[in-house]
Amino acid sequence: MSLSSPPPILSVRPSRALVDEAFEVLVENLAPVSPFTLRSLHHSEDGDDWEAYGHYFSDHSGRVSVSEDLSFGGTYSGMEPMGLIWSMRPVPGSRTGLRLRKKDVTTPMLITVSLYNGHEDFRGNSPLVSMVTERWYMGPGIQRIEISDEELRGGLFVPPGPGPFPGILDLWGGGGGLLEYRSALLASRGYVCLALEYFKTGQMKSTDMSFEYFEVCGRFMTLNLSFFTFKFFLCGSVLGPNIISKPPGKTLSGEFNKIRVDENNHQIWRDVGLALLKEPSMKVDVAKINCPLMLVNGCDDQNWCSVETADDISKTMDAAGKGHLLTRLDYPDTGHLIEPPFSPHCVAGNFMVYSSNEKVIQRYGGKTKPHSDAQDDSWRKILSFLRRHLYCSHRARM
Repeated sequence: MSLSSPPPILSVRPSRALVDEAFEVLVENLAPVSPFTLRSLHHSEDGDDWEAYGHYFSDHSGRVSVSEDLSFGGTYSGMEPMGLIWSMRPVPGSRTGLRLRKKDVTTPMLITVSLYNGHEDFRGNSPLVSMVTERWYMGPGIQRIEISDEELRGGLFVPPGPGPFPGILDLWGGGGGLLEYRSALLASRGYVCLALEYFKTGQMKSTDMSFEYFEVCGRFMTLNLSFFTFKFFLCGSVLGPNIISKPPGKTLSGEFNKIRVDENNHQIWRDVGLALLKEPSMKVDVAKINCPLMLVNGCDDQNWCSVETADDISKTMDAAGKGHLLTRLDYPDTGHLIEPPFSPHCVAGNFMVYSSNEKVIQRYGGKTKPHSDAQDDSWRKILSFLRRHLYCSHRARM
């Protein structure tokens, strides 16, 4: 670009949005039909840098629109309006087994979008122009209430306004700890949502997994919400992949010999789940379910036998004459961690095995582009499912 040329103008609209909302990235005042690279960069709360980038050519008017133009390489290719977000990965030289998750939902994810000349390595060069955009899990007016006493631990998120609001109980999987970002996002979509912590990271105990704890949670939700239709469980890539009916520690540990490793020494756990699936005593009788249920399955899940578990649930509910209550979503080339839209795909991540206090890297599976598409599609259908069975059923009774 000549010294007399006007500087490029980079815009990201909206510059502040919820994480499940798409944005538009547009660059103007560029040299016509010239190569440029657009890069996104995020410094995580864990201290790691994540990036995505696409190689573009400006059009004859000197514009690049990520929503309308093709990326000819980078971390994504083709016309991908949100490729600068969902294709993020740790920068070269980062620690292994990283997973990008928001810890403090009261603050935004800050993502810097930058423009560089050419398609060559940009990391040692200065950007032509940059802009910071905010991505939020917690929308304006959402109230976060910490729940911490002898009976219950979690974070309660309440939408603004008088209500009434449907209530959702948000559960996570075997990693433990308190994760709130999905609950904050659901509250931003009009639901009172309780993110429940039921054991500390790496410290699973049988007492933490007793059903009495969840009964206390149910009573809390019923007594403290102005309107609570039913409890809706979101857990891993399958909604309630297989609810354990007795303390799982000893039985689960007994199946650890079925863990396999791939060529990168990443552990594959799905055969452990297959073994437990053959034990009737380890399963809740889903034939007793009397409310709508949605199963969201990654068909390349290497961490849990999601599809087989869904098959088992479907078969049991069909036999009980309750198949009409079941909605099932199966996504090819999709792994275990089906997150909210545009979340970076984690094919393998660090995990603390509670029985041995050993840190391993688990393989979760999936291919980045299909996995990202599944996250977007499933989130829209989950929100539709919730509206239909929570909000609509409430209005029908009024």
